[in-house]
Amino acid sequence: MTETHDYQLRRNCFGKLEFIGADGEIHAGVVPVRAFPISAPADGIALVDPYGHELAWINELGDLPEEPRKLVETELAQREFMPVITRIVSVASFATPSTWQVETDRGAATLILKGEEDIRRLTPPALLITDSHGIHFLIPDRSALDQHSRRILDRFL
Repeated sequence: MTETHDYQLRRNCFGKLEFIGADGEIHAGVVPVRAFPISAPADGIALVDPYGHELAWINELGDLPEEPRKLVETELAQREFMPVITRIVSVASFATPSTWQVETDRGAATLILKGEEDIRRLTPPALLITDSHGIHFLIPDRSALDQHSRRILDRFL
């Protein structure tokens, strides 16, 4: 158990994150939620209970002592899955729905783009693509993609 400010964090025997408040009340199944997961992933993290009630706010993840920081980072890594697209290999058609073959930082992947509205523009030049299964794929800088990938992407933007 690690003490941080006026609360403690630990894992229970079921592997769930527990929050122990200053009053001694224990909340099991606590989930860290990033306020700005793409633009400022280490800043502004809420610890919320299973009902969505905020229990604590972490201004900056790096300010936490090592043990609770590792607990929060591990929980975030288990919860978040956002592969980064490094190359668009091919698309089945330029009309949607369309099957895309892509290379990501986690290996080759196939995604189905339901519609152009599933490509969201973030802080330029970043894009977020949501596939038909709800998985988010990130392109942090579309200008950094190879020419073939940019050409395919431009057809959908």
